Amino acid sequence: MPVSRHVQRPIILGIVGDSASGKTTLSAGIAAILGPDRVATICTDDYHRLDRAQRAAKGLSALDPEANYLDILEQHIHLLRDNQPILKPVYNHDGGKLERPEYIEPKPYIILEGLLGYTTRTMRDGYDVKLYLEPEEALRERWKIQRDTARRGYAAEEVVASLEKRKSDSPQFIQPQRTFADMVVRFYPPETNLEETGAKLNARLTLRPTLPHPDLSPVVDVGAKNGVRLELARDVDGKPVDVLEISGDIEERRFKALEELLWSLIPEASHLRGNLGQFTDATDINRQSHPLALVQLLVAYHLVKAAMGHYAT
Repeated sequence: MPVSRHVQRPIILGIVGDSASGKTTLSAGIAAILGPDRVATICTDDYHRLDRAQRAAKGLSALDPEANYLDILEQHIHLLRDNQPILKPVYNHDGGKLERPEYIEPKPYIILEGLLGYTTRTMRDGYDVKLYLEPEEALRERWKIQRDTARRGYAAEEVVASLEKRKSDSPQFIQPQRTFADMVVRFYPPETNLEETGAKLNARLTLRPTLPHPDLSPVVDVGAKNGVRLELARDVDGKPVDVLEISGDIEERRFKALEELLWSLIPEASHLRGNLGQFTDATDINRQSHPLALVQLLVAYHLVKAAMGHYAT
């Protein structure tokens, strides 16, 4: 942890988004920046009340709060915040079964990622930083098919059927949580290659004033179109926000300039530098994305600042 850390309780990051929206990839990169030994990552989807067969029998989706122990999740978020250990449920996504719970001790940083992490006010009050992921829908569907066929044993037609079945669940249960996030992250393909699903994806970050975001003006030209730009905009609810656009083909020198600026703003964590933006593509090859790297670093910036006591606790 930063040598001069002032906040003695864990700093908690929430990441919410629909299935296959990139939560696990983003979490892993942030944990790598902060130091894996300093981070406990918890999947809130482990708090399913019912296994896959039971949900099917009752006609419930995993996205439905009724199929999850949200009251226990509320308790666990606040126990961790108070430096207390928890006995976390475990859901095996491969077999759709509930397994033995896992003993989790608090660490300096805790990442809670999943479908329903902002559903209640009690949950939301437990986070220091809240992220919402909303990749372009066609991209998310491609990611889900790739993941579920390669890693979870589904046939492609089963995944497509599942996506169709859940079409009404996401607007009802997942998307309303967007309004509670400090940052909304959207990955989307460039117009020149709509089939892009990896390293060359663009990123759009909606930065809400609920957090004091860093001053990027030394390296970001407002309104410019040279790989990264920052502009004032209106969110979907009409409220003013800053929007940071990062192109998938951002020039290396501009990427490095932005990376160096962010690191310079958190000198307490300069010893944590490492490879950013790593992900595994559809062919199981490790690749790097500059937009993903900058998103991870910006989130890490906020977590370190929170640990230093710069944000209200």
